[in-house]
Amino acid sequence: MRTSDRKLDHIRICLQNKVESGHTGFEDVMLIHRSLPELNYDDIDMEVEFLGKKLKAPFLIASMTGGHNEAYEINKNLAIAVENYGIGMGVGSQRAALEDESVIDTFSVVREYAPNAFIYANVGLPQIIEKGVEFAEKAVEMIEADAIAIHLNYLQEIVQPEGDRKATGGFAAIREIASELHVPVIIKETGAGISREVAFTMREAGVKALDIGGKGGTSWSGVEYYRIEDEVEKEIAKCFWDWGIPTAFSIVDCHDVLPVIATGGIRNGIDAAKAIALGAKIASAALPFLKPAKEGYEEVEKKIRFFLEGLKKTLFLTGCKHVYDLHKIHIFIKGSLRDWIEFREFDFYEFTRRRFHDS
Repeated sequence: MRTSDRKLDHIRICLQNKVESGHTGFEDVMLIHRSLPELNYDDIDMEVEFLGKKLKAPFLIASMTGGHNEAYEINKNLAIAVENYGIGMGVGSQRAALEDESVIDTFSVVREYAPNAFIYANVGLPQIIEKGVEFAEKAVEMIEADAIAIHLNYLQEIVQPEGDRKATGGFAAIREIASELHVPVIIKETGAGISREVAFTMREAGVKALDIGGKGGTSWSGVEYYRIEDEVEKEIAKCFWDWGIPTAFSIVDCHDVLPVIATGGIRNGIDAAKAIALGAKIASAALPFLKPAKEGYEEVEKKIRFFLEGLKKTLFLTGCKHVYDLHKIHIFIKGSLRDWIEFREFDFYEFTRRRFHDS
């Protein structure tokens, strides 16, 4: 099957079927209500700088699609909305356009309609291992990207009928890209989370940020389940539906290693606030924007407003004048997330009563 046809399958499945996994870890986090915030709502500041680019709020629309005709309108609508709101977005895997120039416009449309927004390119590690720096450079040039995400989607690859399972040489390939490319490199997981051990390895390779893509959002094993015809392989994909490190756990693991983009089950502004309170720099979501992007940029803008207004209201109710004041407030953590923090040998008292020093 052609890459472009596979991408169409993914869009159709995500729109028509339940594809999310369970338990992000945010269920174990409570932000403590401040009855007297001692600030005015209109004075709250959500502007941040990320990888050298200013954002009006610490929020991105995560990589979604590209490489087929339907993706043109989807990416156009996303681009218009992020430009108007001063945030940013990633494009879907650019492999299809790097293999077939006729679909380049389904990606380049993003920069056309979002000339000032933070935009990141997106390629898979197996292709980087095979094709090297030039492949990444072409992806960046295609959309005049501010950064590039190299995605790690090996869970999807091992269940996907057309999956590419090459991982040997991954560290060396990432290190080469990070040292030679003129834009920052983001390592991006796609639903199974990034562990502390991998985070340190990526820092050593010269990576500038991690999109931890934790469990709790879209399960790409779940998406592939609907595509697989072989009965045994279909059941295997079902077994791996909930595989991975929950998003909140992965934030805890990586927050003090590299700047974290928290993706994976972020479904409202409170989730975004919890992610940042745990140590993330940016919150991000993809699936909630797919249906709106099919309908028009106005619907995408409504969904962005839903996230950002929810985040701002959470800041007010926790007494935070700036969004990164969430890094300083006390938080209540229970259950398996607390167990994870102790398992990772963080000082639980320091982690919850805090906490982080922003650079």
